[in-house]
Amino acid sequence: MAIDMEAIEKHIKGILVALGDNPEREGLKDTPKRVARMYKEVFEGMNYSNHEIAEMFHKTFEEDSELYHDTQDLVVVRDIEVYSFCEHHLALMYDMKVTVAYIPNGKVIGLSKIARIADMVSKRLQLQERIGSDIAEIMQEITDSQDVAVLIEGCHSCMGARGIRKSTARTHTYALRGRFQTDVMLQMRLK
Repeated sequence: MAIDMEAIEKHIKGILVALGDNPEREGLKDTPKRVARMYKEVFEGMNYSNHEIAEMFHKTFEEDSELYHDTQDLVVVRDIEVYSFCEHHLALMYDMKVTVAYIPNGKVIGLSKIARIADMVSKRLQLQERIGSDIAEIMQEITDSQDVAVLIEGCHSCMGARGIRKSTARTHTYALRGRFQTDVMLQMRLK
């Protein structure tokens, strides 16, 4: 699916009119074009399915048998900064930190690829819960490991800037797959 820049421009112009402003005035004249360019960038992930993202970042290395010999060996990448837009209000989800963990199963993924996956998944109209599930699904596909955990902490402007206006509220979500669902010791190692 390609992002339709012309349609975005047209609709943003319509929104400006609906808000009671003049889209032809100096400060707004180029706003529809700017918003369309911004949307193309911040919603890039909408162009790809989870499987396509997995193919895009499918760079793994056969693991060194001496390095990961125990079934409790764990790879954890913490504090991956992402942002996304809530599908309910098109509001910004910000100050988000993603932690991704997995138990290698014959191969390891390049660490920068984990951050790229989190970034691409976040560039969609999303729910925080789905971001974690999507990252977990992609990590399972790439690493052939069923044992994946994704923890996300973030703020939502749909809660902080409108409605209840609780700007200090932080949402925590956990997508636990495989042994992370039942193994309390593994769960403890995520903290």
